[in-house]
Amino acid sequence: MIARVLVTPKPVVNDPQGLTVKQGLASLGFREVTDVRIGKYIEINLEGTTEHEARQRVEEMCRQLLANHVIEDFRFEIEREHSRR
Repeated sequence: MIARVLVTPKPVVNDPQGLTVKQGLASLGFREVTDVRIGKYIEINLEGTTEHEARQRVEEMCRQLLANHVIEDFRFEIEREHSRR
């Protein structure tokens, strides 16, 4: 299985990278952009587990290491790995 995790700053947290990208886009003529939030995308391959168990384990991973719960939110999806051959 593959877990795709998205970690983003909480809405109340200042995001200097997002602000810089927003300003850069505006200077390039993309003035319709009203906000940019920069986050992390993490892909995790899981072996030998049910989808329910995978969800529990990924939730634990996010809470213990992948996201700082004080300043970040996270969400994830679990997908059965398709054959890549």
